[in-house]
Amino acid sequence: MRQSLIFSGSSHPALVDGICERLGQRPGKAELRKFSNGETSVQIQTSIRDQNIFIVQSGSEKINDNVMELLIMINACKGASAKSITAVMPYFPYSRQSKKKSHRGSITARMIANLLNVAGVNHVITIDLHASQMQGFFHCPIDNLVAEPLIARWIKVNVPDWKNGVVVSKNPGGTKRVTSLADALKLSFGIVTTDRSRPGQHSPMNASMIFDKLGLDGTNELESGDVDSISALPPLEPVAEEPPPQENSRTPSHRARAASNPLSKRMVNSSSDSPSSPLAKSARRPSPSSSPPRSPLRPTRVNTAPEPHTPGEDGDGNEYTDERAQNVITGRLRQGHIVDDDAPSPAFSAVSNPSGRSRYRGNNDEDSAIPEHMMSSFVSTASSFRPEHALGGSAEGGQSSEDEEDDLENPELETTVTLVGNVKDRPVFIVDDILDRSGSWIAAAETVIKRGEATQVYCMATHALCTEQCLEELENCGCINKIVVTNTFPISPAKLVRSKKLVVIDVANLLAEAIRRNHHGESISALFMHYD
Repeated sequence: MRQSLIFSGSSHPALVDGICERLGQRPGKAELRKFSNGETSVQIQTSIRDQNIFIVQSGSEKINDNVMELLIMINACKGASAKSITAVMPYFPYSRQSKKKSHRGSITARMIANLLNVAGVNHVITIDLHASQMQGFFHCPIDNLVAEPLIARWIKVNVPDWKNGVVVSKNPGGTKRVTSLADALKLSFGIVTTDRSRPGQHSPMNASMIFDKLGLDGTNELESGDVDSISALPPLEPVAEEPPPQENSRTPSHRARAASNPLSKRMVNSSSDSPSSPLAKSARRPSPSSSPPRSPLRPTRVNTAPEPHTPGEDGDGNEYTDERAQNVITGRLRQGHIVDDDAPSPAFSAVSNPSGRSRYRGNNDEDSAIPEHMMSSFVSTASSFRPEHALGGSAEGGQSSEDEEDDLENPELETTVTLVGNVKDRPVFIVDDILDRSGSWIAAAETVIKRGEATQVYCMATHALCTEQCLEELENCGCINKIVVTNTFPISPAKLVRSKKLVVIDVANLLAEAIRRNHHGESISALFMHYD
């Protein structure tokens, strides 16, 4: 390409070599070094006047150095009279910090976009932004390429039974990405969700009268006499109301009924000291109702016993055949792994007192434990009133992949996992944009294998930010067959050698074509399409 140069940062030189090889040119010469105090120095060693400059710099393990180096290179090219400067960032740094997760948080991704604008960038090319709304952060055109066609092509070539597969999202936040791939391959999709309940936290429900009587707040206890007294009360009977009589309709019968009303007697006695008071005047009036005197109001005893029901049948005696209920499967996770349904739960022990005995008192035994179905109901109700809400009253801002991973690794916290979708006897493709920590991936893989009875599991992500421990844990998981990623984030050769399940898809051809089309002013719509 004439009148164009491609410069490489220090983050991913192998990717730049692949791009230049496909474009038939050499990388531009630039000296990148650091001073003794850690400052970054950039020196462009070739003429770039009136040329289109493309600087390829992705995120790496030294993310802060990469960002500063890119800003200095952009500013150096701007000062050298370059015609246009395009920043090619396969993995956009700080893309996961695209919204405020607390009132005193920072939208760091927007700050990086502002820094690029101040440095003098004219165009940005990236792949799979963590949130597509981030394109509004930039003051220049941005091309957000997708790795979906590359992943779909790998599935068609390397998975024999891919037409029977199911694309699964490991969290609700990735459903849009999963449905897009499922529509492209014309496959079904599913969702894996986790309920991060935190037993032991007090909720506003604990202040209610029912929770006080049950002793869940640690102050009061439900005595057997209270249960007997409540159950012995008669049901509340409805009383027919009559229109009030006129002022001139005070007959002896009205006065007699008023005298016989206990409520009227109490009102008269209490107001005898002040005859001119409004209460006394109202007490001297006859009772407005001609009905018999009312009995004191008492609560109605409600029969809460469930109606007998035969499993598998509806109210008409017909067999229940709704298949949608069969596609929802739940399980229990302990430290990110599926456990049996009869395994002891830390949620029950967290709500008991230090002596190990529950504070509930039944009618027969003072130290009897709370029934399991009652305790699970109380815990689930209390956990729904979580105090750490996000901005605007939504839990979306507070939730993040880091919070989910921390909850899965907590040994004192049990997580409930739900699989929505039919994956039985089918290969499963678990798809996300970032592969950083292994907890949620392993939990989703074990759920679809052990609960959903899937045949194979392929974990697929665009940006492989995984550490040594992450790859090792995924490698040791017997439920995962392959780990498919791209090389937008640099992966060391040592990791590639140690991991037998890791498959890396090269994005050099995608970026090279995007650079060529931008240089010649051509459309890039073809880069978003799927080809057989």
